[in-house]
Amino acid sequence: PIENNKVLMVVISIKQADGDGFLVETTTDTLNQDLIRNIVDVHNGRLRAQVVVDSVRGLAEYGVQKEQSLIGNDELQEKLTGVAVEKGPHYKPDPTGMRCGNPPGPAEENLVQTLRQTALDLEEYVSKNMVQKRIALSASCLKDKLANVRGAVIMAYPMGLPEYDLVRISLDSDDLKSTFVGNEILDPEQTSLWCAGKEFQRDNHQKVSDRLGKNEKTKVICKLTREGSGAPGREPIVKEEERKAMMAHYFKRQEDLKKLAEADDDDYLNSQWADTREMKRNLQGLGSGIKAPGLRFP
Repeated sequence: PIENNKVLMVVISIKQADGDGFLVETTTDTLNQDLIRNIVDVHNGRLRAQVVVDSVRGLAEYGVQKEQSLIGNDELQEKLTGVAVEKGPHYKPDPTGMRCGNPPGPAEENLVQTLRQTALDLEEYVSKNMVQKRIALSASCLKDKLANVRGAVIMAYPMGLPEYDLVRISLDSDDLKSTFVGNEILDPEQTSLWCAGKEFQRDNHQKVSDRLGKNEKTKVICKLTREGSGAPGREPIVKEEERKAMMAHYFKRQEDLKKLAEADDDDYLNSQWADTREMKRNLQGLGSGIKAPGLRFP
């Protein structure tokens, strides 16, 4: 459907427990199994992007990754093995000890900047801020962004990267189990999609309309779970920030009520403003108020 020259799409907001999330667009005629596969592809693509961005920045800053047996602090390695570490003219030790410390030199600065820029573009595309901007992600656009990073890596390292380098693994391998996002990768055939406590059924070629209706302007919040793990937990009615503010207000109110209960009804008589002789003392110059020379009281 088209309205005001704009294609109407169902917007699905995928929300995760840590506050992260993203948007995807679909239609009411889409099969549920195709929708789930598309959402999982975007989910896994965002995880891949995290690994790519982190490793590409390390590549630009500290050069290629070391072999597994050589990973560690270079200075300690030299002391323990007695073998000098290769140090190029632009050597910069990697604090994590994972990379060789020989990044591209000033002559390749343009290539390094291209590496960083493509990594930044990818990072911004998969950021959760895209939800606030109301920009939906797609698996095809994610692939294009990853292809841009791959092209920048090839230009900076035309001879290629070693097969154990995390940049190469994250860009070319289908298996990310060995990376820091390995436990979060989902299998599209073993993933369930939930909305308002009800699951999108794959059976009998069910469509999105069977779960959400036929209104193409629909916008819903959904969650992904591993098949068989049951429905995800419900969202709290009050957000964490609001809960903290309410608790602080309640505590302050309790303290105020406690002070009022402990206060004496005649406590105000001890105040300076309630002293009936304060004006006389001020006029005699005995107080801290206005002094009026010449006035004397018996």
